[in-house]
Amino acid sequence: MADIAIRNHPEAQRYEITLDGHLAGFADYMLTDGLITFTHTEIDPAYEGQGLGSQLVRAALDDVRTTGERTVLPLCPFVKAWIQRHPDYMDLLYGQQS
Repeated sequence: MADIAIRNHPEAQRYEITLDGHLAGFADYMLTDGLITFTHTEIDPAYEGQGLGSQLVRAALDDVRTTGERTVLPLCPFVKAWIQRHPDYMDLLYGQQS
């Protein structure tokens, strides 16, 4: 079984996913007061088709939810589509709070 790790790297403003210690992909973001804007998500072509992008986005959004400090603005088409397929994350979206 592969060793998958997902970590936030605030100094680089991105979440990274590694597979067996090798960088497999990342999700770039920008921070402002109360908002995290996901700008780009990329999975290395060697790792595509393994669901790593979905794992990466889920972990990043779970981290945002856990801290409770920001809402999400998904400029990245992958992140936006992922949230649309997982309505239980819609409450994190900027402008969706009740």
